[in-house]
Amino acid sequence: MIKAIFFDIDGTLKSFKTHSIPQSAIDAINQVKSKGIKVFIATGRYFNQIGDLNGLTFDGFITLNGAHCINGEYQTIFTNPIPKDNIEALLRYHKEVFSFPSIFITEKRELINFIDENVRAISQLVDVPLSPVGQLTEAEMAEVLQIDAFINDNQEKEVLGTVLANCDASRWHPLFADVNVKGNSKRTGIDKFLEYYKLNLSETMAFGDGGNDIQMLEYVALGIAMDNAGDKVKQVADYVTDSVDDNGISNALKHFGLI
Repeated sequence: MIKAIFFDIDGTLKSFKTHSIPQSAIDAINQVKSKGIKVFIATGRYFNQIGDLNGLTFDGFITLNGAHCINGEYQTIFTNPIPKDNIEALLRYHKEVFSFPSIFITEKRELINFIDENVRAISQLVDVPLSPVGQLTEAEMAEVLQIDAFINDNQEKEVLGTVLANCDASRWHPLFADVNVKGNSKRTGIDKFLEYYKLNLSETMAFGDGGNDIQMLEYVALGIAMDNAGDKVKQVADYVTDSVDDNGISNALKHFGLI
């Protein structure tokens, strides 16, 4: 029996075309909630960036790919910051070797070193404002939970290998990578909420479409990939549903008899 469902936002709950949640998904989530099934957000966004969820309420929020978990009463239950020395090393790399747009994200805000066309493209794709340009304070350097690094695959390997030694990266778009402390993923957040609500992994289901959803879909009892997901995501899923724009969430929940 499924007792907890985890939903990615971009490309899963929210359409890249309409920037909203389809009515079919809203109705379906409200139906599973009425049966006592808990529902959670699992996103690479930070909490203040989640925005309007069309009136839906959730039992918890896995944000920043598991680095910041918040319960349904909006209280933090877990954080997992990037080591301060890694942040300092990256800032030196920017000055001495190669500078690329980097969004440094804490629990409550984000800052970017500079904005280019790639940053603007992603901002438009997910319909969120551009990050404010600024410099980290000494205190903020110890609180960074995620870095959105606008680098390609080869640059990512170099930066992780030489600068961000205690970090891993995942990406759902070729223009940038989500960087978190090593071993941290949406799976981390799932474990925190299973412990918090005393649920079992065998009772879990998740929906996703991006590279940062792979570990989550592999981990839960029933992993659902959207049809708009990449091939690597579909390969690890237990089931591939329709796209976000073709009622994928509703259709999958019907297929498995949850609504």
